[in-house]
Amino acid sequence: MANKAESRFEARRRARRRALQALYQWHLTGQDVAGIITQFREEQDFSNVDTELFTTLVRKISQGQAGIDEKIEPFLDRPLSQLDVIEHVILSVGAYELLYCIEVPHQVVIDEAVNLARLFGAEQGHSFINGVLDKAAKEWRDPATLSPFNRPA
Repeated sequence: MANKAESRFEARRRARRRALQALYQWHLTGQDVAGIITQFREEQDFSNVDTELFTTLVRKISQGQAGIDEKIEPFLDRPLSQLDVIEHVILSVGAYELLYCIEVPHQVVIDEAVNLARLFGAEQGHSFINGVLDKAAKEWRDPATLSPFNRPA
C-alpha cells in the first residue's frame, strides 16, 4: 500500500517538475501552451508522471498568470519584474496549488516548491521561495482546516 502511495507521490512530483520546465519555456519563448504540452508529452518519458496534473498546471497557470501574479506580489520583497524567471514560475506553481488544490496540504505544496528551487533555482532561491509561500499559505489557507478562506472569485 505504501508503495502505491509513494508511486503516486512521485508521479505528482515529476508532473510538477515537467510543468515547471514547460512554463519556463512558455515564459521565455511565448510559444503556444498547447504546442508546448504536446512537445513535452511526445519528447519526454511520461510513464511515471501524473499527466493530468502536468496538463492542468501548465494550462491553468499560463491562462491565469496575471491573476496569480497579483496574488503573489504582496508577499514579495522586490518587484515581480526583478524575479528570476525560474523563481517566478516556481512561485506560480506553488501559489496555484495553495489556492486551487485544497486537497494538497499546504506544507506539501511548500516543500515541493522548495525542492524545485533547490534543483533549478539560484543558490539561496529555496529560502526565498519558502518565505513567500509560507506567508501566502498563512493568509490563503485556514491553518485549522487547511482549506482556503480567501479564495479568488
